[in-house]
Amino acid sequence: MTTQEQTNEAGRRGEDPSEAVGEMYEYGYRRSNYGPDELVTDAHGNPISVTEAMMSAKEAGQAETVTPHLCYYSPRIPGNTGSAIRLCAVTGTILHLVEPLGFNLKDTKLRRAGLDYHDMAHVVLHPDFDDLVASMPDSRIIAFTAHATKLYTEVDYRPSDILLFGPEPGNIPDPMEIMAGPHVAEQVRLPMRPSLRSLNLTNCASIAIYEAWRQLNFRGGR
Repeated sequence: MTTQEQTNEAGRRGEDPSEAVGEMYEYGYRRSNYGPDELVTDAHGNPISVTEAMMSAKEAGQAETVTPHLCYYSPRIPGNTGSAIRLCAVTGTILHLVEPLGFNLKDTKLRRAGLDYHDMAHVVLHPDFDDLVASMPDSRIIAFTAHATKLYTEVDYRPSDILLFGPEPGNIPDPMEIMAGPHVAEQVRLPMRPSLRSLNLTNCASIAIYEAWRQLNFRGGR
């Protein structure tokens, strides 16, 4: 039953519709036992698994892109990844997700209503970081980290670049062996006022992708 159907049914029973809708959500995400209208669907509206809609690492490595690739290493919050998937769909960017993830992406529920297979066609799932590096050996990896001194605007971006972002802040340290390893060509940061918390992960990624796309004359856009 869809959200609207749940609301209509509650109204017919004389109940508060807002309570019926509220029951469907937990911590801002749709509960796992409510499903049909949040599934990833094909062009005919038929539910398909998330992985069926994704690119392979080989396809991503061979794809001709108009923007750099975006990589989230071990993302933890499904809403951020859902927003990144939509960001990449509208900009023509390929999104690489490197496991381990902090949520289940392999079943039919991404916990991000509104995604369809067109959006997921821009996503690649890697079992580890080495798999990403091996699939795109000729790409520069540009790591976005608060530890950098160079600003993100001081880089001349190429479509073959990989813009690397680490996990959202949490109770485990950032993986500096990934963010500062020998595979990283550049470390850059976004400026912000001192003593304030960092921006949301996908807000940062959006700023970076659009700066790179601007430098590339918004090729493929309108």
